[in-house]
Amino acid sequence: RERHPLALHLPLPQLPAPTPSSSALSSTTPAMEFIKDGWFSEKPVMWPGQKMSLQVEEVLFAGKSDYQDVLVFRSTTYGVVLVLDGVIQITERDEFSYQEMIAHLPLYSHPAPRRVLVVGGGDGGAVREVLRHPEVEEVTLCEIDAKVVEVSKQFLPSIAASLSDPRVTVRIQDGFDFLRDHPSHFDVVITDSSDPVGPAEVLFEPPYFKAVHGALRAGGLACSQGECIWLDVALVARLVFTCRAVFGDARYAFTTIPTYPCGQIGFVLAAKAGGDGGGGGTRLGEPARRPAPAEQKRLRYYNPEVHRAAFVLPEFARAAVEEFVPPPVGE
Repeated sequence: RERHPLALHLPLPQLPAPTPSSSALSSTTPAMEFIKDGWFSEKPVMWPGQKMSLQVEEVLFAGKSDYQDVLVFRSTTYGVVLVLDGVIQITERDEFSYQEMIAHLPLYSHPAPRRVLVVGGGDGGAVREVLRHPEVEEVTLCEIDAKVVEVSKQFLPSIAASLSDPRVTVRIQDGFDFLRDHPSHFDVVITDSSDPVGPAEVLFEPPYFKAVHGALRAGGLACSQGECIWLDVALVARLVFTCRAVFGDARYAFTTIPTYPCGQIGFVLAAKAGGDGGGGGTRLGEPARRPAPAEQKRLRYYNPEVHRAAFVLPEFARAAVEEFVPPPVGE
């Protein structure tokens, strides 16, 4: 049976078509090697034996930054797609399910978030969602790769427009260094990273989470991209264990998104002790606030019921996380 190309009934943003960057469309550009016979297929970095493919309507940009290969194309069914080092980062059609959850899980868990830091996320999607909270007075985006910000503004304007908001400061800088320079400054730190390879690898290690902890105010919350339970549940368990060792309280939650490997990706949330809410406890799985009715109508994935449900894991993942025992040092 033929499947309608928009069977999910998720409308794409109605915007002027992005203009291709003709200076960066050489077929010899490394990013172009992932397109064959009109189809883009992912580089299976952490998931050997499988990869996502999308039909390409037009290549808009293909080049290389100081850190990674960058590809932007218009697909036939998922709108404009941003790819870094051969891995899909964002598509216009399904990005909201990831962006809403990585932002609203920690922000609605905090009673009064005023200062928010987003590490990574140069496309601006997480920042867009943070700005939905009227309590937030200051948002800092710290992105190491200026090219990600540049191409997002040009080809994903419905998402990157948030970076022009007067509450937002964009810093092109290593997030690790920025955290260490801002002790006890933020109410929420969101780490919107790619997978733990290349420039994002350090964002999954204990020293990074210690830096996040140090940059949070008492009672602050952290939320980091936490990988997929179907691909590497042991990695997920290690991330939660690491965050619990640093923060004392950490939990894994997840969202569904068609164009990420296995259609699922998670977040590790952690709470710093102290503050009005006391830190830790049930705040991670229970919203401290809820969207106003008008705001809830604008959201497409997040609601308080989804917030609570996101922390309920299938038994194999729950057991892996709760029964994790770290390997001996050196293994």
